[in-house]
Amino acid sequence: MSKIGFIGVGTMGSPMARNIARGGHDVQAFDLNGQAVAALADAGIRPAATAAEAASGKDFVISMLPNSQHVEGLLFGPEGIADALGRNTLYVDMSTIAPTVTRTVAARLADKGISMVDAPVGRQQQHAVEGKLLIMVGGAESDVARVRPILDLMGDTIIHCGPVGSGGAMKIVNNFMSITINLAAAEALILGEKAGLDIELARKVMLGTVAGQGHFGTTYPAKVLKGDLDPGFMIDLAAKDLGLAVDFAEALGAPLDSGKLAREKYAEASAAGRGRQDWTALYDYLRKG
Repeated sequence: MSKIGFIGVGTMGSPMARNIARGGHDVQAFDLNGQAVAALADAGIRPAATAAEAASGKDFVISMLPNSQHVEGLLFGPEGIADALGRNTLYVDMSTIAPTVTRTVAARLADKGISMVDAPVGRQQQHAVEGKLLIMVGGAESDVARVRPILDLMGDTIIHCGPVGSGGAMKIVNNFMSITINLAAAEALILGEKAGLDIELARKVMLGTVAGQGHFGTTYPAKVLKGDLDPGFMIDLAAKDLGLAVDFAEALGAPLDSGKLAREKYAEASAAGRGRQDWTALYDYLRKG
């Protein structure tokens, strides 16, 4: 059994702390919202009056906070916990913050002889409840190995991404893609609605193509990621079809801002002599020009 301080028991942190306690560990929690901490009593989680109390005498201290400023303040603010952390304590930040901040914080802690791992999470709140989060971890091999049994209680997919800060970097890359795709998904459904299509039917159709299955599981590993740029679907044809969609949307009065930006990039690639390459060559073009 490990002694664990958990700081930040909001929507995600609360079920994460519960799963650790359910795994047989001694958990003490702190949050600025005292009611959130009190609600964990039924899981055997003890309240801490301050963050420093939650951090003192622990094997692991885990934080799950909203942003970079909160993490920096937690550690090095007027009531920061950095001085409460023991040399044998492993600090695990599971917040989604700037990787540059993570590396700076880790360096400052290292000066005090304290090791740090960053381990932001993917997926939704229900996955946190079920202990099925995807956790992206950055840190030294030995530190990651040490904390892995704790992470396994919160997630079913633990991925070591590299040195400290790499977990946050991976989370940001992932979120950039999913958040950007969300705009294209919204615009696609609006275009379908404007065209008089049944949206549920449109969704089912797109689930049967790259649109719904995603490039990373289909076209990219089959083509550009293995160095094959021979066309399965040419950039020029993709540009033509994208132009049809943008023109169609304009005629219907549907927003297609993501499509307009994408058309510009496909046009650039075509003008650079990439037009007869596979459409996944857009990645190669953007990397190399």
